[in-house]
Amino acid sequence: MARNIYRRPGRRPARHWIERASYLGAGLGIMLIALVCYFEFFAPEAIPPVPLPEAADMRGRDELAYPAPVAPVEEAQPEEDPNLFQGEIAAGDTAGVLLQEWLGQSEIHAMAEACKNVYALGRLRAGQPYSVHLEDGRFLRFEYEADTERKLIVTREQDGENANWQARLEKIEYEIRLIRVEGEITSNLFEAMSAAGEAPALAVRLAEIFAWEINFIRDIREGDSFSLLVEKRYRDGELKGYGAMPAAEFVNRNSKFEAYVYKDSFGNNSYFNASGESLKRAFLKAPLSFTRISSRFDMQRLHPIHNTVRAHPAVDYAAPSGTPVKAIGSGEVTFRGFNKGAGNYITLKHANGYESMYLHLSGFAKNLKQGGKVRQGEIIGYVGSTGYSTGPHLDFRMKKNGQFLNPEKVLSPRDESVPQKHLAAFKTGRDRWRSYLKGEIALSEYSREKENL
Repeated sequence: MARNIYRRPGRRPARHWIERASYLGAGLGIMLIALVCYFEFFAPEAIPPVPLPEAADMRGRDELAYPAPVAPVEEAQPEEDPNLFQGEIAAGDTAGVLLQEWLGQSEIHAMAEACKNVYALGRLRAGQPYSVHLEDGRFLRFEYEADTERKLIVTREQDGENANWQARLEKIEYEIRLIRVEGEITSNLFEAMSAAGEAPALAVRLAEIFAWEINFIRDIREGDSFSLLVEKRYRDGELKGYGAMPAAEFVNRNSKFEAYVYKDSFGNNSYFNASGESLKRAFLKAPLSFTRISSRFDMQRLHPIHNTVRAHPAVDYAAPSGTPVKAIGSGEVTFRGFNKGAGNYITLKHANGYESMYLHLSGFAKNLKQGGKVRQGEIIGYVGSTGYSTGPHLDFRMKKNGQFLNPEKVLSPRDESVPQKHLAAFKTGRDRWRSYLKGEIALSEYSREKENL
């Protein structure tokens, strides 16, 4: 039976692509044959063959023209010293745990006795580096970094059948490099220091130096600037932290504050301004750093909880719970306890009839006792929200002879200035530091001059 095939007018049958493919295949085949003929008959004339060398030259020419593949060179790994064991003290580690592989209990006890009056082995702290040195597998020496400045070294010398233990503290040696750090405030000191490529710890130190001159909570403004000189300490090429900060400048609201290190009358390094006056005062500008004032001194304030007008003879500093609170001045702890309204609070008695109070604390510093003494800048407690409080903050108050004072307006006398007989030497050093700050002396000169400054 004949099949009826419907075709749309004006179009070819559906099998037309087969015909086109056959034409395309034939064309490609002809082109391929042409290319083969070209390389067979014409390319040898265009690119003449390289003549083969004589048999006697073959090896040398092959090595020059086609060098043997070079195997990748593996970096030589330093061999482990079987007589050296290094690590960090882990939580819960004791000298007995660390050294039991090389010493018996009686030897560890004798070693601890030798350390007792130098640096007790019971004071080992988690995270601190230590090393054990052997000689032909026999215990020779134990080293422990007590802090960033000192290391404990304990040695055993064999005297016949008896072991002679010796313990000493040695200064840790660093490679010191002086750097200059400069920055401008756009938001806060931490961000400005970070933008300068330095750690937050440096911002804290700078704020501590000028704590008596500048209130870093209230006074900082956008456009303020700073420059400082600080040592960076290296061991084996690795940065280990900051060292001394011999000089610093801070421009706050177009007023320049300067700080230069010099030994005070007690032989301790202290900071003085350009005239030789001490930067230390009887009281700090504020009892905590880097926060904000949430409520000021106001004897007619509407209380946020009781909704009545009550005196607020204090400055409130809003800060996260746990923020350290410092004593604004040296004094005696006359109260440490709890009150329904004030929560956990502390009262300090200072010289010349002054008192300071710290309210709503989350807790007290360890070993802080009523009747005890505290130093200016010492941490005495931590911000909280105990008592009548709407959120974490420090309620800070001051009195003189029983009368409340506005803490923001208390005038505080300076500490002792540079003695007159040392003033000329101080100013010579001050001018030298200024030259470093201004870039008039290369920072690389510092290491050569350090002993004489």
